[in-house]
Amino acid sequence: MVRLLSTQNNMADLPGNDTRIFESPDKGETVYVRQPGSVERTLHSVSERQFDLHASLMESQLWGQIHRAAKTNVTLADALDKVKMIYALIKKEKPN
Repeated sequence: MVRLLSTQNNMADLPGNDTRIFESPDKGETVYVRQPGSVERTLHSVSERQFDLHASLMESQLWGQIHRAAKTNVTLADALDKVKMIYALIKKEKPN
């Protein structure tokens, strides 16, 4: 039996009287689970869209770190220059 507490929270009666509350602060993109009366929660699931967004953010942060490190690392700066040149050549071959 599942009892809907609100549009963003629900409580599930599971076998063996193991009642847990499932909550989503973002309309189902991420779902957390906790015991009734507890404020501690654990991540239950993440939507593919939310996962992709997180992965994209992490990739952007990585490139920012690489660019900052290239300011003081000649080898990394040279490698970035090569990447930029390859990217420019690819863009020239495939106009939008």
